[in-house]
Amino acid sequence: MSNSLLAQQDAFGNWLMYFGTNRISDDFSVHSEVQYRNHTLAPVNIEQLLLRTGLNYHLSKNAIITGGYGYIASHVYESEQKAPESKEHRLFQQLILLNKVGRLKFEHRYRLEQRWVRANEATDYRNRIRYRLMVFLPINKPVIEPGTLFLGVYDEVFMNTENVFFDRNRLYAALGYQFNKQLQAQLGYLYQRVNDFGKSYLQVAVVFNTDFRKEE
Repeated sequence: MSNSLLAQQDAFGNWLMYFGTNRISDDFSVHSEVQYRNHTLAPVNIEQLLLRTGLNYHLSKNAIITGGYGYIASHVYESEQKAPESKEHRLFQQLILLNKVGRLKFEHRYRLEQRWVRANEATDYRNRIRYRLMVFLPINKPVIEPGTLFLGVYDEVFMNTENVFFDRNRLYAALGYQFNKQLQAQLGYLYQRVNDFGKSYLQVAVVFNTDFRKEE
C-alpha cells in the first residue's frame, strides 16, 4: 500500500489480539494466535486478519524454538469490497530467549519469515528478519504470578533481505494483569513506523495458555 493511501487513514487504529501456548508434553507446545487489526480506533474498518500457529520445542525453561505458519488477509482503508485486496501465506522460524535482571524479565525474540504475498493476480515472494526485545516489570509483586499487575514494553525491528532493507519498526507499552496461571490481559499502545509514515494503535491482548499434560 502506498504512503499516499496510508496518509489518508485515521491517526489511530485498533488491534484486538489473542495468543496461546498450549502445552502438550514437557518438550512440546502448540502456539495459537489471532489478530484482528483495524484502520480505525473503533473495530469497524478491518485492516488485517492474521492467523498464526506453530509447534514450539522447549529447549529449557528459558529457551524455545518454533516453526510455524501464518495467514494474513489485508484490506484497503474504507474499501468497498468485502474480500481482502491481498493475501499472504507465511512460514516462520523463531528463537525466544528469556533472562531476568532483578525484577525485570527480558524476552529476546529472533524470527525469520518466508512470505508469499498475492495481490492483483500476482504472487511476490519475500524474506524478512525480525528482532524484538520485550521487558516485563511486575508492579505489586516481586514476580509475575496470579494477581500481578505489570508493565510490558518492547521494540521490534523488521528487516528485508532484498530491495529496501528497513521494513518497519514497532514500539509498544502496555499495562497487564495476570489473573491466574492460564489467563493474562494487556491494554497497550503501539506506534508503528513504515518508511516515512507512522501510525498509532490501541491494542487489547488476551493470553490464554493451556496445559494438556497428564498429571502423574
